Amino acid sequence: MISEIKKIGIIGAGQMGNGIAHVCSLSKYEVILNDLDKDNLDKGMATIQGNMARQVSKGAISEEQMQAALDNITPSLALDSMSEVDLVIEAATEHEETKRKIFSAVTPILRPEALIASNTSSLSITRLAAATDRAEQFIGIHFMNPVPVMKLIELVRGIATDENTFKTAKQFADNLGKTVAVSEDFPAFMVNRILLPMINEAVYTLYEGVGNVQSIDTAMRLGANHPMGPLQLADFIGLDTCLSIMQVLYEGLADTKYRPCPLLVKYVEAGWLGRKSQRGFYDYRGEVPIPTR
Repeated sequence: MISEIKKIGIIGAGQMGNGIAHVCSLSKYEVILNDLDKDNLDKGMATIQGNMARQVSKGAISEEQMQAALDNITPSLALDSMSEVDLVIEAATEHEETKRKIFSAVTPILRPEALIASNTSSLSITRLAAATDRAEQFIGIHFMNPVPVMKLIELVRGIATDENTFKTAKQFADNLGKTVAVSEDFPAFMVNRILLPMINEAVYTLYEGVGNVQSIDTAMRLGANHPMGPLQLADFIGLDTCLSIMQVLYEGLADTKYRPCPLLVKYVEAGWLGRKSQRGFYDYRGEVPIPTR
């Protein structure tokens, strides 16, 4: 079994995947960034380059560090490129069946000693591990968004995850300069079990007419000293992701306090998913975001 990680495969070049590739490459890991969609892959690589350029302009990294990090990343459209990695991290959409299909497809390609991780923010690590041939070598490595900025990683063991896998994943997180919080394998783990019900309650507050978008966000920024209002944060996370996590909590814990707000469901059904679709609780199509309610 792998005891030291040198080469990393990342499946999914979206917001989380390209962020993970960003921090891994800066930490001198060799990275293969995979996505089935060429446009997504190109967009992910462009995002990494743009974010690193911003770090250079702020003096956080040097031009040489940026170039070396970009050279560490190999974009790939084929899962076969994962055949030599020490660790593969799945960073696809927060949908269990999609993730299970990815694990079923990539597992036969991997070396027997390779570790497998999911960046899931809410789904059962034990269930996801069952889609592989190595539950002992499977672990949840949940990065926070945006990955280059946020310091926390939640490490989540499944029921079968062995101690060596945990220690290797912990060392990997330490090498990235992240702080680890260890969570048991319960729905939504720690951060999202606390955060998402607050966001859902903010949506209920809007739904029931207690306040409008701007007043709710202002109240929480100035009244609770939050850096971002809950509805603005929901748009940043993605309303589809927020809904998925609330559904996992509601179904997994069987408690009505986790019932997703009907307004959140309606926004997702409309395709108003937040920043990534240019409309959510705010409309981002102009120069300044405008509340939609």
